Amino acid sequence: MSWFWFSVLALLCWSGSDLFSKLGCCGEKDRTAHLKMVTAVGIVMGAHALFMVLFRDVAISWEVIWTYLPVSLLYILSMALGYIGLRYIELSVSSPICNSSGALVAAVCLLTGALSELERMQRLLVIGAIALVCVGVIGLGIVEAREDETLRLRRQEHANRRYAKSRLALCLPIAYCLLDAAGTYADALVLQTLDENSANVAYELTFFAAGMGCLLYLLIRREKFTVRQEAPKYLAACFETVGQLFYIYALSDEAHVAVSAPIISAYCALSVLWSRIFLREKLSWRHYAMLLLIVAGIVILGMFDI
Repeated sequence: MSWFWFSVLALLCWSGSDLFSKLGCCGEKDRTAHLKMVTAVGIVMGAHALFMVLFRDVAISWEVIWTYLPVSLLYILSMALGYIGLRYIELSVSSPICNSSGALVAAVCLLTGALSELERMQRLLVIGAIALVCVGVIGLGIVEAREDETLRLRRQEHANRRYAKSRLALCLPIAYCLLDAAGTYADALVLQTLDENSANVAYELTFFAAGMGCLLYLLIRREKFTVRQEAPKYLAACFETVGQLFYIYALSDEAHVAVSAPIISAYCALSVLWSRIFLREKLSWRHYAMLLLIVAGIVILGMFDI
């Protein structure tokens, strides 16, 4: 059951990363906040990778980095799009959409026969849970598109930020979901031949390279950095890095990939709670109804084999 506890710890860390990423990326004036976020995560992950190589004797080579590179790029690109999306939509809407990727992974596992050993009722349960997530995501899109602008402004009256209708607001988290699902599925395949510690260090070093590239671009543009604006980004980066470590251990158990991925994705439920408490985000009952379907589907996928 170690895979289960690793999944839960990743869930807790990544919900914290969600909250502080939102705080670090939602500023209206800073249009490069997402690049600064990638820089912060890259620096923290690079420091952790150095620690693992020097003090934990984790083996790393160019061969490992190149082998894991496609997975790394899928994750990094999805996260960058997610950071951009935080500027345009509530965290309590964005996070559940992004983390529907676990349902997509389960669907792919189902279609490729990876869940063929399950009993008929269990397979039906998986299909039903996936359907709940899909209906919830599509329903959120419909609710967002059809919500009256006056009602939107009224419910956002006491929130820390206000948002207008935007197709981009939904497209970005959906793009994150697709890329993250592809990365998760590819991760499970690659980890069949790579040590999970080496794979994680390869990912962190790749993220460090991406972060340094963003930093160079920001310095060329002479962008300003302030402690107040950057502190949430680095807190988010710390939560992200620790969560990634637990995630890689959870996913290394090949027999439970279709279960551990949805459990970890359920951190969106905590993200919704944090956004309600700390960001004062308030949604309509239609939003919450669709979110309930998504979270229910994710939790069912995470619990059916425990």
